[in-house]
Amino acid sequence: MSSERCIIGVDIGTQGTKAMLFAENGKCLAAAFRPSKLYRPAPGVVEEDPDRQFRSVCQTICECVKTARVDASSVAAIGIDGQMAGILAVDEEGRHVTSYDSWLDTRCTPYIKKMVKIAGDEVLRKTGCAPSFNHGPKILWWMAERKKTFRSIKAFVQPAGYAAMRLCGLDRRAAFLDTTYLLFSGFADNCRSAWDSGLCEAFGLDMSKLPNIVQPHAVVGELLPSMARKCGLGSRVPVVAGCGDAIASFLACGATKEGVCVDVAGTASVFATTTPSFAADTKYRTLLCGHSATPGLWHSFAYINGGGLNLEWFRREMSDHGAAGKRGKITFDQLNKQAAAIRVGGELPLFIPHLGGRVCPNQPHLRGAWLGLTWEHGIPHLYRAVLEGVALEYAVYQKILELQHRGFRPKELRITGGGEKSALWNTIKADVLQIPVRRVARPEGAPLGVALLAGFGVGIFPSLATAAKNWIALGEKVRANPSMKDYYVRRHSSYEKLLGTLDNVEL
Repeated sequence: MSSERCIIGVDIGTQGTKAMLFAENGKCLAAAFRPSKLYRPAPGVVEEDPDRQFRSVCQTICECVKTARVDASSVAAIGIDGQMAGILAVDEEGRHVTSYDSWLDTRCTPYIKKMVKIAGDEVLRKTGCAPSFNHGPKILWWMAERKKTFRSIKAFVQPAGYAAMRLCGLDRRAAFLDTTYLLFSGFADNCRSAWDSGLCEAFGLDMSKLPNIVQPHAVVGELLPSMARKCGLGSRVPVVAGCGDAIASFLACGATKEGVCVDVAGTASVFATTTPSFAADTKYRTLLCGHSATPGLWHSFAYINGGGLNLEWFRREMSDHGAAGKRGKITFDQLNKQAAAIRVGGELPLFIPHLGGRVCPNQPHLRGAWLGLTWEHGIPHLYRAVLEGVALEYAVYQKILELQHRGFRPKELRITGGGEKSALWNTIKADVLQIPVRRVARPEGAPLGVALLAGFGVGIFPSLATAAKNWIALGEKVRANPSMKDYYVRRHSSYEKLLGTLDNVEL
């Protein structure tokens, strides 16, 4: 049984809860997972049971400790990250009085419109994010539609914060929200890391129902003896506030210094960068801006709804149907090889990747499209266009970033998620953005990021940048080909014109 000092990182995600136990040197000693259960009792309603979420945290921690066979007293800290845009509410004792109102839940739609009408620009300017399916409109829904329940609410929190409260026995006086969630709050002055009395007054919200704002690395409490037994740990283990799941993923890529960009090439395609200052995108309304887990830094980011899902859709619905009726016959490796053999510079089609509607900026009626198809084009050309569409959308985000932050120049794009395995896609991104692209070799993602944060919070690491450098393994680097710059400048111009045209089309 090992007695080395260990750190636990827990990620409460949409698909489920994942815990990982790391040695002080960064080695992953164990991992555990419990699937989530989403309830859909009515159209537009998506909820989770906070008790089930909390039990999954205890179960996965306990499984990690047993699997790794570590001494229970060797665990030095626990950090928890979680879904960012949903909410749940607690009573005086710190127990939930509502379900978890998921970020997937759309019943607050009328209150998004209300928030936009009353103070939408002010919300965006102060929080860094326009009203959407996030905290502000959701809180207004509970206030207007569930008046009796609302009276019993003492604080609104997030799943990760609620789990930490339960582990440490915290009541509503210690209810907290760390700074990385403030962009979704609807009621915060993000630059000051404080609640904004003017925004609360504009919507008639009692500020006492908002939790304390803390730093992500702050120690919020210690494990209760009863909770220690549930988790297979010793009591008095420090619990760190943690951060939002996207922010933990950025940290797991080593985005701890200015200019480091992150591409989360998963189901969604997320493009983020790291800057020294806050900048609300009030002109283009495309980028979100919020606190980094690293003190003093910020992340501006945007994403394509289903950007990675497009690849599986293409393989399944397009490629496989032409493969003698044998589903799954064509692999991504084969598609990448065929697409890589295409001569670049000819009349290649353009692809708009917004099959689920464009979310950054909010243009839900703007959908996917190909442009410029000829009889010369086949499956490889269409597939390459699908890959290129994500990179061209990222170029839109990069252009806005460089306009917002004068003199800012991205240094490197670090790619994580399943899409990082495609050498062709990485090359296209490097050439379109004209910055180096580098794979992140470690697959642990958000749990690794929040474990780093926990270690920093209890003083194991002198800084997050130092810890990330020691823990995070980077793979091969793809350098941009300067000779492709002019070609992709023209492609990007055509892509933006096509976006503008499609924005005026409703089917």
